[in-house]
Amino acid sequence: MNTYADAGGETFSFEAEVTQLLDLMVHSLYSNKDVFLRELISNASDAIDRLRLERYAHPEMTEPDDAPWIRVGFDRDAGTITIADNGVGMSRTEVIDHLGTIARSGTSDFLRALTGDQRGSAEAIGQFGVGFYSAFVVAEQVVLTTRRAGLDPAEAVRWTSDGRGTYTLEPVERAERGTTVVLHLRDGQEDLLNEHRLRTVIRRFCDHINRPIFLGGTESAAGEEPVNQAAAFWSRPKSELAERDYHEHYRSVTHDTTDPLAYLHSKVEGQYEYTLLLYIPGTAPYDLWLQQARSGVKLHVQRVFVLEDSGQLLPDYLRFVRGVIDSADLPLNVSREILQSSRAVDHIRSTAVKKVLRLLRGMATDEPDKYATFWEHFGSVLKEGMAEDPARRDELADLLRFPSTHAESVSLREYADRMKEGQDKIYYLLAPTLADAGASPHLEAYRAKGVEVLLLGEVVDNWVVTGLLQAYDGKRLQSVAQGDPAFGDLEDAADKERAEQADATYAGLLDKLRTVLRGRAWDVRVSTRLTSSPACIVSDGATTDAGLVDRLQGNGIPSRPILEINPDHTLVDRLDRHQDDPRFDDLAHVLFDQGVLTLGGCLEDPAAFVTRLNALLSDAD
Repeated sequence: MNTYADAGGETFSFEAEVTQLLDLMVHSLYSNKDVFLRELISNASDAIDRLRLERYAHPEMTEPDDAPWIRVGFDRDAGTITIADNGVGMSRTEVIDHLGTIARSGTSDFLRALTGDQRGSAEAIGQFGVGFYSAFVVAEQVVLTTRRAGLDPAEAVRWTSDGRGTYTLEPVERAERGTTVVLHLRDGQEDLLNEHRLRTVIRRFCDHINRPIFLGGTESAAGEEPVNQAAAFWSRPKSELAERDYHEHYRSVTHDTTDPLAYLHSKVEGQYEYTLLLYIPGTAPYDLWLQQARSGVKLHVQRVFVLEDSGQLLPDYLRFVRGVIDSADLPLNVSREILQSSRAVDHIRSTAVKKVLRLLRGMATDEPDKYATFWEHFGSVLKEGMAEDPARRDELADLLRFPSTHAESVSLREYADRMKEGQDKIYYLLAPTLADAGASPHLEAYRAKGVEVLLLGEVVDNWVVTGLLQAYDGKRLQSVAQGDPAFGDLEDAADKERAEQADATYAGLLDKLRTVLRGRAWDVRVSTRLTSSPACIVSDGATTDAGLVDRLQGNGIPSRPILEINPDHTLVDRLDRHQDDPRFDDLAHVLFDQGVLTLGGCLEDPAAFVTRLNALLSDAD
């Protein structure tokens, strides 16, 4: 089939990343080609929403205020499918910006994501903001004709491309505002030229869209019935909706390939009236860690889309939540500034947070396996709430999960319930990574006594410790890398006697090490936390935790570092017996540097460490 027309006009080249994307569309086989229709209808709906917003922002607009519509048509003889709308349309500049330069929409991330098995799935297209280009899944040529609301008919523009690296633009006459997209189908796609097939796809993917979608050959909607329900999904009674309906709606609005883990649908009435339809995704969205990327919750006013949440409706630590909040009280021309000072928004935010946390709490209690999946994808984000939302500290604390020396994942409640008899503290270790934490010598005595230690290997864990205010359920949190271990009732009389004897035995060695390491070690003392390592670095009990200082100072050394030595280690015994050895100073500095490295820190002078180590190795028998 060759339906190419002489587009004429001016030819442009796509940006390099767009060309890559188009090549992927043209030459890859997709598991669900119907996705193109969902994306193009979604774009048409967005264009209608934008027109409504512009009417409120610019009441002087002279465009007729006719009823909104979206139309899908097909022509078997021409081999084309047409999607048209009477939305806001685009100007020539907007066409170039949106259809020729799309790197800012996430194209790079999309291309990186489509590797291996993922290259066969078109479902991820819309998730990365490049949905228009799904047209090339089924089309060998795409012709878009558009006129922006407010411009003269002669200022309409036609965009034509075969998806091979270039596109043409030409001025055309268009009496009505809006956009029409004509897809010239590839050979083998004729099964799409079928009314029943198109009607089924529209009902499956677009039934929730709050704009009538008509199926036929003309753009007049008079006397016709829309294919979709043309009612906001969230406005329908919950009694009419099944779980599969919620899942389909979630997939449609998020373009996710998986079902949500959970959802809540609640209509609130009283002083303020609004509806919440919020989803917990099954996988982390690609932009979860991108700064300023908030694409989760969309604010509607009386079922008209207004704006995407930028932190006013849900706090940042719940930015993974997707869905809709529809208010009956806010004005349609609401701005972000109005949101920040609105009592109605404060009420919505408080209720939404409360219900989301309740949903998570129920999942953690009743569906622990599902909650484990949630925690794998979003636990690090939820942890931010310990610092961001102190009013809900206790509620959030019960949702936290950590790896420990006893389990891959444990809650603070589980830890507290299985504490050893005589244990009065919750022990934890902060480290740059989980691997560093698991291999730390600071754990040796705790492992020997069978005491569980929480392993905190994420940067955000500093916020967790701070947010807990050093206590949970009346039990104080204690870092195993800070101060004296203070085992309390877990330490028997023999342990105390052995520690006191070691202090006396190595008093001279401790004094000499303090002298040699003056300026590096704030103090040197005998350790009760080591069983196999010769030494370790800890922070003074009166100062900030060493792991926190690591993040703040960037070198892994506490502000007042203490070198602890293991009295049962042969290297320490040798140092004690050979204090007059000319290599003593080098050994002392190497011992200190080893402690820094096992803490997960960075050496102040790596070259000096290597020089000393090489000298000691050269002198070895």
